[in-house]
Formats: sequence, C-alpha cells, structure tokens
Amino acid sequence: MELLVMIDACRRASARNITAVIPYFGYARADRKTLGRESIAAKLVANLITEAGANRVLACDLHSGQSMGYFDIPVDHVYGQPVILDYLSSKIISSRDLVVVSPDVGGVARARVFAKKLSDAPLAIVDKRRQGHNTSEVRNLIGDVKGKVAVMVDDMIDTAGTIANGAALLHEKGAREVYACSTHAVFSPPAIERLSGGLFQEVIVTNTIALKDENYFPQLTILSVANLLGETIWRVYDDVSVSSIFH
Repeated sequence: MELLVMIDACRRASARNITAVIPYFGYARADRKTLGRESIAAKLVANLITEAGANRVLACDLHSGQSMGYFDIPVDHVYGQPVILDYLSSKIISSRDLVVVSPDVGGVARARVFAKKLSDAPLAIVDKRRQGHNTSEVRNLIGDVKGKVAVMVDDMIDTAGTIANGAALLHEKGAREVYACSTHAVFSPPAIERLSGGLFQEVIVTNTIALKDENYFPQLTILSVANLLGETIWRVYDDVSVSSIFH
C-alpha cells in the first residue's frame, strides 16, 4: 500500500517517468489457481501498481518468470546470482569438489545456469513431493554428491523445509559440506531452527528483505544487492541494455 501511495504522489507531482523498484515481489508466488475460488494475487497487484501510475517495474528474482507477463508495462527482471557467485568464487573450494544441487525439479533451470558459471560444475536434483502449502516430502536424489561440497540454489527460503530436508538427504548420501544459497530470505518460522541446526556449513542470502535481529544466526551470510540494483537503475535511466549485466 505504501508503494501505491508513493507512486500516486509522484504521478500527481507530474513525474515524467515512474519506476517501481521491488527487490522482493512476494505476490509472484500466487501466480495461478491451484484450487477453485482462489485469487491470482500476482496479477491483481500488478494491475494495482500499473493503475497507480508506474511506467516501469524493476524486480529481483521473481518466483516465476511468467509474473512479468502480468504487468502491462515494461519489467526489468534482474537476478541475485552474480552477487552470490562473486562471493562463492572468493572461497577456496576446488571446482572438482563442487556439485550444484537443485532442491526440486522446478528449480533445475536456475541451478543449471548457476552450475555453468561455477566452472561448469556437475548438477544434482532432489526429487520432492509437495503435500500442501509449505510442506513437502523428499523422495530421492538424482546425481552423485559423495565426498563433494554441495551448493543448494533456490530463489527464496521461506520455512526452509524443502532446503533442510534436501540437505539432510545430501549428508545421508555422503556430501562433505552443504551450502545454501538464496536471493530472498523470507525466513518464516521455523526456518531459523532448521537452518541453524548443523545441516549447513553456511547459509548465503541477499538483503532484498530486511531481516529482524532475532533472525540472525552464526552460519548466516548476507550479501548486498545495492550495487546490482543501482547499476540497473542507471542503465534504465540512460536507456542502456540491462541484460548485458548478466552476460
């Protein structure tokens, strides 16, 4: 609501262009109807932002790419991966020891891109079955992680059930260390207990969501996306390609 009010204020002040910068567009998770009488909140909020007067949207790591199509205005979709990749490359981990893990089948494309940029590291996939909202059951692991440093990649960590169950399976299959990497740290209870329980060597997230003090724990590393968003804003303002940042 605050965003809509600010957009309206800018429009009434005769701003030439209004770009809504949304580091975390949480409504992107409600991108379709899974049951009868459900709202498609992603489309609803996209309409509200457009009608309020925004001319453009800048969003980071949308949960589903089709959410861009819900906006009737241009959307610049940027990714937090370069920030996390730069941090991982500073760590002394042999590329021969690395394996990138997707915590579910839906995240394979994301993990494959991540693995390619980590010296074309091998890929593993956790096979899970979602039993309800924020509840899932891990079934199998596709790929070899024995003696490897496993890097789990996802766009967000909510209750951490998926990523924690996946990490337990990786340890069971012989992984030496497990790192969790995610752009958005939603951290709904009981995420902190799951993430700080000893399954992860390190949990790497970005600051697209401001964390409360009680949500910090020793294994947590928070990286800033300020430079990434700042560079994107300048490129939008100067009419320069945004996608070239990620190539």
